[in-house]
Amino acid sequence: MTEIALPDLTLLNILLGLMMFGVALTLRPADFVRIIKAPKAPAAGLVAQFVLLPAGTCLAAWLLPVSAEVALGMMLVAACPGGSFSNILTWLARGNVAVSVSMTAVSSLAATVLTPFNFALYGTLNPRTRDLMTDISLDRVDLLLLVLLVLALPMALGMTLGSRFPGFAARSEKPWRIGSMVVFLAFVAIAFGNNLDLFLDQIGTFFWVVVGHNALALLLGQGIARSLRMPVSDRRAVTLEVGIQNSGLGLVIAFTFFPELGGALLVAAFWGVWHLVSGLTLAQVWSRIPLPEDDPVRRAEAVAP
Repeated sequence: MTEIALPDLTLLNILLGLMMFGVALTLRPADFVRIIKAPKAPAAGLVAQFVLLPAGTCLAAWLLPVSAEVALGMMLVAACPGGSFSNILTWLARGNVAVSVSMTAVSSLAATVLTPFNFALYGTLNPRTRDLMTDISLDRVDLLLLVLLVLALPMALGMTLGSRFPGFAARSEKPWRIGSMVVFLAFVAIAFGNNLDLFLDQIGTFFWVVVGHNALALLLGQGIARSLRMPVSDRRAVTLEVGIQNSGLGLVIAFTFFPELGGALLVAAFWGVWHLVSGLTLAQVWSRIPLPEDDPVRRAEAVAP
């Protein structure tokens, strides 16, 4: 097993909770109701997020010549919900922000159950990681409680405060989201800096694994959206929601339950950097491609004052 210098776990838990609190400030019950009224795009994205991506990752991690630690890191990230930056990227890409926000809301809520379930299931099914799952003696109840603490509780507090004080939520949501993301990236940079030798030694292995894994997530989102013939703006939202993972949650889980598995930690940490690079690049490309005239987002832009 690869030894790794650990950051302050309590600080990381607080940071992730603050990020989710910032995301939830502008969430409303209507974001959940929207899925009931127009379920196609969010439901397809959630299938790609919680079914296709974990299963595809399990298969890829089994077939690729990667270490058991790296394979476990891949499946940990695949089990996480969409990342908090996906809504901003969807807006930059001229995608359907309503679809993105509703997917973020429901996927974060569903993750309280599906993240522990998928990680335990596929980590055990994969022959490459089965022994590691046995060695780390993952307590599923403790994992569920951790996810509830860093996802569900901050979301509930953020939605409650945002509903009671909508003016405060509107003013603070964007700075809070961007600020927490900057701090998170700084935290990742410190983690890499504390383990520079290990990072340089392992980069040839996990760099291309993370790049390929992220490409798989983006392609799954785009593929399911295209197969269902969704409008272009919905495709962009679904693609970015599936491709931007909450790797911060993955880091929290890894540091809590198996801090000795350096390969898994590096995969989750590098995901936190790379998906922003790929997501921003894709958003910039799409922002320069006009939406079709019959696209609902373009029609909405045309009638806006």
